[in-house]
This record gives sequence, structure tokens and C-alpha cells, in this order.
Amino acid sequence: MRARFDVITLGVASLERSLAFYRDGLGWPTDGVVGTEFHDELTGADGAIAFLPLENGMQIALYERDNLAKDAQIPFREPGSPQFSLIHQVGSREEVDRAIGEAVAAGGRLTAPPHMRPFGFYSGYIQDPDGHLWEIGWNSRS
Repeated sequence: MRARFDVITLGVASLERSLAFYRDGLGWPTDGVVGTEFHDELTGADGAIAFLPLENGMQIALYERDNLAKDAQIPFREPGSPQFSLIHQVGSREEVDRAIGEAVAAGGRLTAPPHMRPFGFYSGYIQDPDGHLWEIGWNSRS
């Protein structure tokens, strides 16, 4: 298997709330919710999902958590502490500050304010409305 992935699916509590955060708050393009006509008889999962295309051909998918659990045929559990973070790199310190400000204004929660890390990465952390952890950063060494 090649070492790559094409879509990151985020399990969300409310598809509309998360879509509003990414589309309206952050300005990410999307066709909105699609697949509402689908229902998997085997798993019981509904098909409503939203895709957010990224510049490099990858996508973020927003899918309600209970449907994600049904689709994967695993028990639904309320989310706990983050197990991973997604990193969005920008071109300058100022862009980090601006992106974090926009994310917070759109309903994100600042968890760690931006600062210069010892390895030359200026970054801060936010959580989206479902607690997914995003690090917004700039690499001063590139």
C-alpha cells in the first residue's frame, strides 16, 4: 500500500454547525451537504456528508459521529481527549495570528496562543466546534 491518504473524515456532533464553521467561518469551499438520499441497510448509517476540497487534492469530510461509528461498525463513544492534531501551515507570523483570530470568531476555541516554538515553528492551537485540534503555524526556517 502506498503511504498516502486522500480524505480525512472528521466525526462531528452537528453537520450543519461544523459546516458553518468551516464554510462560513473559515471560508473553505464546499458544495454543502450531499448524500442525504443514501442509507446503508447493512450498517444503518445515513449518507449525509460534506466535503471540503483542499488545495493539494486531498479533502476534509464532515460526517456525523454516530453515522461514522455505524459505518465502521464500531460502538459509538463520546469523544475524549484529542488523539491527533491537524496542522495548517501559512506563510507568516501575521497569517498565523489572522487565521487563528478568524477561526475563533467563527466558533473555534483557542487552546494555546501562538508563540515561537523552540524548533523555529510559530504556532497556536484551536479546536473546532467538535473539539478537533488544529495547529495553525508558520515555519520560520523555510
